[in-house]
Amino acid sequence: MKKIKFNLNTQNRMILLGIIVSSILIFFIALFLTNKVQEKLSQSYNELAQLLTKTVAIESVELIKNIDEPQKYNTLSYHTNLILDTNDSISFIEFKNDKGKIIYSSKDVEKSRAKETKSSVSAPMSIQTPDGLKNIGSVTIGFSGKMIKSVILTTKNSMFFVFALAWLVLSAVAVINTWLLTRELHSLHHGVKKISGGQFGYTLEDKDASGDIKELISAFNDMSKRLHAYEEKNIDQLTLERNKFETVLMSIINGVVVCDNFDNVVLINNSAQKILDVEEKDILNTKIQSYCDTDGELCFKEKIEQFKDTPLDIIETKPIEFNINVGKSIIKSVISPMFSKNQDYLGYIIVLIDVTKEVEVDKLKSQFISNVSHELRTPVTILRTYVDTLYSHPDDFDETTRKEFIGIINSETTRLQKMVNDVLDFSRLESQEVNFVKEECDISHLVDECVDSMKVLANEKNITISVIKEPDLPIISINIDSISRALNNLISNAIKYSPEGSRVKVRAEIASDTNFVEISVEDNGIGIPQEHLKKIFDRFYRVENDTHTVKGTGLGLHLVKITVEKHHQGKVFVTSQVNQGSKFGFRLPINVPSEQKEEELV
Repeated sequence: MKKIKFNLNTQNRMILLGIIVSSILIFFIALFLTNKVQEKLSQSYNELAQLLTKTVAIESVELIKNIDEPQKYNTLSYHTNLILDTNDSISFIEFKNDKGKIIYSSKDVEKSRAKETKSSVSAPMSIQTPDGLKNIGSVTIGFSGKMIKSVILTTKNSMFFVFALAWLVLSAVAVINTWLLTRELHSLHHGVKKISGGQFGYTLEDKDASGDIKELISAFNDMSKRLHAYEEKNIDQLTLERNKFETVLMSIINGVVVCDNFDNVVLINNSAQKILDVEEKDILNTKIQSYCDTDGELCFKEKIEQFKDTPLDIIETKPIEFNINVGKSIIKSVISPMFSKNQDYLGYIIVLIDVTKEVEVDKLKSQFISNVSHELRTPVTILRTYVDTLYSHPDDFDETTRKEFIGIINSETTRLQKMVNDVLDFSRLESQEVNFVKEECDISHLVDECVDSMKVLANEKNITISVIKEPDLPIISINIDSISRALNNLISNAIKYSPEGSRVKVRAEIASDTNFVEISVEDNGIGIPQEHLKKIFDRFYRVENDTHTVKGTGLGLHLVKITVEKHHQGKVFVTSQVNQGSKFGFRLPINVPSEQKEEELV
């Protein structure tokens, strides 16, 4: 069976204690007064019995004083029976003469035997004679106490009823007063909850309230109205400030995830949704630890536990940084604590930064340094070896051998110079302050010069360079040196990656967009896989595999892209198929905008 629990507050305990104390007090007062009344009634009853006995004695003397002795019995019998029949409180009446002999007694009558005698009172019977009062006998009356019992019982019941009614009224008044007060306080409590819930302007009815409570309700209503007025006055400003905050947060290019003290995501901007590849509805109000990266790992869980285990004074100056993988992107994450103006800890903020390009650049830089170091070491080693041989043994070699050694030294010097030039050009072209001087140029003539300069390299591999030029190509404004280097780079690459005895085609023509001149170099070499084509012009990027054994810095094609697109507002392109060859080229604008020309002259 289910137990019922009673929860008594202090107020209810006091009320209950008051009712108990008042009940005990009323009970003892009622008992005391009842006993006092009972004593007074008994005393009055005894006095009444004595008076009644004296009255009967006087009446009996008057009845028998002038009659003969034999008639006295009958007279007293008649008179006694008349009294007994009309009064149940008298149990018997007995008459005696002056010598104490019973003249008549109602005890001898059968009906009087059932009556109980509680007390008896005697009175003398006297007559007036010339010599004074003469005692002729006495009368004794026995009283049953029936009347006094009835009176006492009625009085006792009446008094207990009165006191019980008074107790009930007092308790009812206390309970009702408490209920009314509790109802008013409950109404106030309900109003306070409404206010604390943000329902400013909520008012309470005070028409049935008592004095002090009515004043309290009036003060509450006044406070509520003031809060409502303050809310209406400031809601627009608060909304504006919140909208500003959310707008700023949403417009930040880096991802921002705001979590409360319970690790629930309470705010996430658009960048973070894009970086984490999630919808706001799917991550909002969820635990950030449950987010998984590309590998299915809980990428935030361990770091957030580390964050929580680190003292706040340390984490403020040194936020936790780590990387996660989302798709093909590498995301740098920074966890920082979040405080209120009063320095109360509210939660933490996770800033997400896409560092994919930076990581790739760092990787490419490492590869570049490795490649350049290797490439520089080879010609320097060769140069040192041949120079040292010629220097140490000048007379040990004939003229032909010496010319061969000098030719190798010249070739390696040229190779070393090209590497150094690539690095210098990269540094110069990446600079924001570089400014090329452009001049009018016949593009057909420039193509011929570049092809002629590359024929020596082509002849070494027995490669034929064919030139196809569209007639009457327009004169365009370019920086001749930089475009020549770009075209030479494309032609030299085509020769390097083409098999011996093959053909390289160089074309110069009007592009499909007639506002541009298009120059392309096509070979029949090993080709480039499709997955590498999008990055082939990136700095330091090289395709290293079993077929691409030609070493380099990984800067040549990037320099072509910077020269054409950044400094000539053109466009580079590439198409390729593995084992079928590649086609590299670029398009240059025929008419440079006048604003651009003015900038170049500055």
